[in-house]
Amino acid sequence: MSDRRKLLIATGSRHKFGELRALLDLPNTELVSLADLGIKDTADETGLTFEQNARIKAQYYWWESGLATLADDSGIEVDALGGRPGVHTRRYAGPDATDEQNNAKLLEELAGKPPEEREARYRCVLVLVEDGEIVETTEGEFEGRIADAPRGTSGFGYDPIFEPETEPVGGRTVGQMTQEEKNRVSHRAAAAHAMRELLLARGY
Repeated sequence: MSDRRKLLIATGSRHKFGELRALLDLPNTELVSLADLGIKDTADETGLTFEQNARIKAQYYWWESGLATLADDSGIEVDALGGRPGVHTRRYAGPDATDEQNNAKLLEELAGKPPEEREARYRCVLVLVEDGEIVETTEGEFEGRIADAPRGTSGFGYDPIFEPETEPVGGRTVGQMTQEEKNRVSHRAAAAHAMRELLLARGY
C-alpha cells in the first residue's frame, strides 16, 4: 500500500472528507485527511470568495504536508440577503456556532418572507495544488430555497433547511434525502465529479 499515490483532502470536517472520498472514487490513490496526518494548524481564510479561500487552504496545507492537496471551500448564498452567509457560512452565528445556531440565525433573518424571496444556492469550489502550484480548479452549484423550518436529520450544515429547486415548496429538504441522493445532485458532487476527471487525467 505504501507505493500508492497520496492525496491530502484538506478539511477538518469528517462529514466533508467522507463525502469527497465517496465522490472522487479514486481506487488507486490513498486519500488522507488533516487528522490522518496530525495537522492541527488552520489556514487563515481571509478570502472574499469561495475560490480565494479554497486557494489559500490548498496552498497552506500543501506547505504543511508536502503532499498534493485538494481543498474545498463551500457555503450557502441567499439572494434576499445579498449573498450572505457566503464565505461566513460555517461561522454565521459566531466563531464557534453550531449548525443548529447557524440555521436558526438564517431562519430568523428570513422570517415572514414568502418562498419566492427565499431563493438560495449552495456553492462549492475545489482547488488542487501540486508542488506548491495551483493546477486545477472546479466549481459546483446546487439551486434551491430556504425552508420555513428545519426538517430531517441527514447531512450537515444547512441541509435541514435547504429545499432543492426540484422539490415543491414545502417538499423535502436535503436533510431528508439519503446520502446517495445528495451525492447525485449536490454542489460538492458537481465540483467533485469534474475534479475526478482531471485527477484521473493526472494519474491519480
